Amino acid sequence: MKTSIKISALALSLLSIFTINANAQDSSPKTDGSGIRLSVGLDAGLPLGTLKNNYNWSGGASVEADLPIFRNQFYYTVQAGFNDVFASNATNAPDMQLIPVKVGLKYFPIKNVYIQGQAGAVFVTNKTNLGYTKSAAFVYEPQIGVLFNVGGKNSIDAGVNYQNVGQFYDNGNRSGILGLRVAYSFGL
Repeated sequence: MKTSIKISALALSLLSIFTINANAQDSSPKTDGSGIRLSVGLDAGLPLGTLKNNYNWSGGASVEADLPIFRNQFYYTVQAGFNDVFASNATNAPDMQLIPVKVGLKYFPIKNVYIQGQAGAVFVTNKTNLGYTKSAAFVYEPQIGVLFNVGGKNSIDAGVNYQNVGQFYDNGNRSGILGLRVAYSFGL
């Protein structure tokens, strides 16, 4: 719990710094292209906290839609994906298969650099194999990323995130995954 509070405080501090910096800049659009942007990406991560006792790493894929709110600088986001959290060879635990569904906000304080916050639900597909009592839990995920333009409205979206996943069983612990998402993003 203390770790998630520290990470949240760090994310809010960074958001404040970038917001102050953005207010000192001109108010021209900060990203190339306009309208809805879709991205398809690969996700990888390292389990943290008690999750790292039984699991080594995670991998998966996700699809995200960014819907503009204000001047190509502020977006609603909708994301869904699939993640497999791979069990350590030292344990007999099965892999954990997750389907996260999240919504959030993405803000570009400076050109092509964004801060994103998402929240939603994560569903475990193999609840019985893992001995969990719940098949869904709350998830929130702050992310910082960069868009690298590859021509026109297309870009490579690279971001570092922290997924904090709720409890899948009564009196359980929240778990976290420090992740990386690399996606191909294209404007519609």
